[in-house]
This record gives sequence, C-alpha cells and structure tokens, in this order.
Amino acid sequence: MTRPAAGPGGRAADRIRALRHGRRLALSALYEAEFGQRTATAALERLLESEADPRTAALARSIVEAVRRQRDVIDARIEALAPQFPVVTLAPIDRAILRGAVGEVLHSGTTPARVAIAEWVELARVYSGDPLRRLLNGVLGRIADEIAVDPTSPVVRPDEPTSDRQ
Repeated sequence: MTRPAAGPGGRAADRIRALRHGRRLALSALYEAEFGQRTATAALERLLESEADPRTAALARSIVEAVRRQRDVIDARIEALAPQFPVVTLAPIDRAILRGAVGEVLHSGTTPARVAIAEWVELARVYSGDPLRRLLNGVLGRIADEIAVDPTSPVVRPDEPTSDRQ
C-alpha cells in the first residue's frame, strides 16, 4: 500500500519523526556502550542496518561521534555545571542521556539548542524519570545560555582534551 503524497506539513512531520528516531538510536547505542560489550559506534551501525531514512542515520551518527570524540569535555562540562552529580556515579541510562544531549547541543551544530533541549528532556522523561529530567533541563539550559551570550566563540577550544574512548 502506498502512502498519499505528503503536503508541506507532512514533510515537516516526517522530518521531526526522523530526527526523534535518530536521537533514540543514538541513545540506544550510547547506553549499550556503557556495558562495554561494543563501542557506541559499532552498536549504532548495527542499529542502523535497517534504517532507511538518511536524516535519522545522519543525526544519530553525529551525536554518537560527538560523544565519542568529546566525551572527556562533555563529562567535565556536566560536572562543572552539576558538581553534586558526578558523571561516574550516575546510572548508565542517565549518563547516556546526559552525554548524548550535551553532545548534540555543543557539538552537533545542526539543531537549534532549544529544540535539542526539548527533545532530550522528553527522552529523559520517558527513559529515566523526573530527577534526570530536571537535571538535564538545568544543565542544558545553562549551556544554551552560555552559547547565547557568545555564539561566535568556539564551543570546544583546540586546547581542550578530547577522548578516543567509546
């Protein structure tokens, strides 16, 4: 059965749906990597084997790659903004959500920060709970405010360490 041609609103809805699915796939890959059986990149590629939408795959790869390359920077930023919640003490799903969210907001460059925040807060609500939702909203809101103050400054300076783990 073929679907009727989507109007302009239908294309926007398809795009939003594809990007939401990309975030969920990135989260799944990051969460799976928390257990050390495979890297987030390998887990994501396995998840993408049956993915037909290139927008979904592109966003998921972008998020996972940002977390892989900048994990130390992302963790340091989380701990600087929420020192009462050391990243290593968080539950694996909470750690994966925080890293994916901060990775997208700081290093994706394609999604407006407020949109990414809303999407990741919703993922936190679904996969974790209210405490993480509030923490995530606070951390990402402060990052977005920093970006808004000086949008021309590089988010990651060349002198900051990067990580090749995960």
